[in-house]
Amino acid sequence: MDSVIKKYLQSFQFGDCQHFKNMAVFPLLCGLNHDPEYLTLKEALDKHVLKIAEVSKAGSVPELKVINEGDIPVLLLDGEEVVGAKQNRVLNTSILISGKAETVIPVSCTEQGRWAYKSQEFKDSDTMMSTKIRRIKAKSVSDTLHESREFRSDQGTVWTAIEDLSEEADARSQTKAMRDVFTAKTKELDDYLKAFSAIPKQRGLLTMIDQAVMGFDFVSLESAYKLLHAKLVKSYAMDALLQKNGKEDPPQVEKAQDFLAQTLKCKEKKYESVGQGSDYRYDGANLVGSALKVDKKIIHAAFFVISESEKTGDISSARRRSRFRR
Repeated sequence: MDSVIKKYLQSFQFGDCQHFKNMAVFPLLCGLNHDPEYLTLKEALDKHVLKIAEVSKAGSVPELKVINEGDIPVLLLDGEEVVGAKQNRVLNTSILISGKAETVIPVSCTEQGRWAYKSQEFKDSDTMMSTKIRRIKAKSVSDTLHESREFRSDQGTVWTAIEDLSEEADARSQTKAMRDVFTAKTKELDDYLKAFSAIPKQRGLLTMIDQAVMGFDFVSLESAYKLLHAKLVKSYAMDALLQKNGKEDPPQVEKAQDFLAQTLKCKEKKYESVGQGSDYRYDGANLVGSALKVDKKIIHAAFFVISESEKTGDISSARRRSRFRR
């Protein structure tokens, strides 16, 4: 494993566990460097220094055009959703866009029933893909990177997973939009969000559901993490809400510690990032992960537990669609 990434993973410490119903969160603390400076997606859009649009008038499902008109880099986080234009999309990987830069970014569609303009540009949906779908997408992106060095997901698998999410949540959408599922569960998700507040110096979270570790996210800047906290909590909480196994006993910190130890044993592959730095991909016996490294600093890292059926893509095969290309 890359020595810098290993150093970060070994430096993580847990804050006091927060527990609500069947979900537990261990705040991640890290004493390593907090630079470089950057804005989050929401900050950059609110400041009107970032523009996200279709790559052309006709559009292309797996790609969007991003223009950073500001001087400060912008972090686009893997799994963050943007809405508008011809259909809603999520980021396929974490990208640090340089100041005064324009690039094409890899995305997945999260609204298969619409291909018509709602607006010329995208806005932040305030939603991040559920953790279960994030890990399925992460595995398919890693596979495509290995095969063709492209940050593309299996779009059919992503759509199937969103349909499964909608059915489990009993939330219908005219355009089969993932965001509509989160909107339908706003009250329940807010209950989880109220229970898990960000603490001083927190830069990530490791989450357990029904006493089993689901995964963690780490962001290099405390200020950025604070803005991303709600999105990340709701991403994990959606799975907790739908799992409904009812195991509300206090979580065991030893399981969280063991998960971090297992990440160090994953196989590693390195790729050039779409933006700044390098994109690292990780594969373990029951783990999938990624890390964005820029100038010997980890900007974002995420590792998830993944089942064998999710790894092989053997999920809801009866409704599986072929890849969607334009």
